[in-house]
Amino acid sequence: MLDLRFSVAPMMDWTDRHCRVFHRLMTRRSLLYTEMLTTPAILHGDRKRLLGFDPCEHPVALQLGGSDPRELAAAAKIGEDFGYDEINLNVGCPSDRVKDGRFGACLMAEPALVAACVEAMKRAVGISVTVKCRIGIDDQDPETALDALARGVVNAGADALIVHARKAWLNGLSPKENRDIPPLDYDRVYRLKAAMPNMPVIINGGIASLAEAKAHLGFVDGVMLGRAAYQEPWRLLSADPELFGEAAPHATMKQVFEAMMPYIESELALGTRLHSITRHFVGAFHAVPGARAFRRHLAENGVKPGAGVNVLRDAIALVEDRVALAA
Repeated sequence: MLDLRFSVAPMMDWTDRHCRVFHRLMTRRSLLYTEMLTTPAILHGDRKRLLGFDPCEHPVALQLGGSDPRELAAAAKIGEDFGYDEINLNVGCPSDRVKDGRFGACLMAEPALVAACVEAMKRAVGISVTVKCRIGIDDQDPETALDALARGVVNAGADALIVHARKAWLNGLSPKENRDIPPLDYDRVYRLKAAMPNMPVIINGGIASLAEAKAHLGFVDGVMLGRAAYQEPWRLLSADPELFGEAAPHATMKQVFEAMMPYIESELALGTRLHSITRHFVGAFHAVPGARAFRRHLAENGVKPGAGVNVLRDAIALVEDRVALAA
């Protein structure tokens, strides 16, 4: 079983393989997640492009979007064969595209189907299968909706449940609004854990710091950090010391970038554009003198054809070499 104490959330357009390598250089212990990938894309698309990842990313989980048990089982098996450490089923994404495809948060209304999907995936793979959900959708009562989903996936053999502690309003709110407007209800997740002491429960949603994460760990088994980890990645430098009692892989962000250089050079040699990698670095030096100059230099020069690691080195030279703020 993976250590679920701390993880970085799957985030569409953000947690791609370059982002995950960057994050891994700040924390050895955190569980990392892919962006959500749909079962049709995996079954019929370019699997190497979609699923390929660097071995340094372990432990890394694949998040799937789908609602057909057979397709999800097949996609889960492909993910296992690619070397992923966990398969996660998305039952929380509120986008219109997801709703129209009958996966994501709309599945909160079909707990029996979610359970059938989990059961099929568990039969197909030997690695962990988990579910990420909301506390409810639209006019559902979170007390009954979350309990129904949790009981179903537990009985189906799910290894953990990750709960974004907000409702998703599929009618009336945009995906962006659904990340902020529905009120957070951490107590609802705590009550779920208390009612299911043997089921690992991970809390997600609106958690802005490692100090907040540590407070949640008094009530649940794990904490998943989303936008705070991506927009202020320097926070991850404290994850291993604060949550696992181990030294971070690197003490400062400049050391992280120096360790990142060989990866970037190898990717550039394969035809990857520099901006595809450096776009994940925008918040790396938040509140450090020179951070604005760093961002501006990358924005102006990282997108140029043929841009190389010298662009990143020149940008880093504009910043002081110290950790940003206390995590």
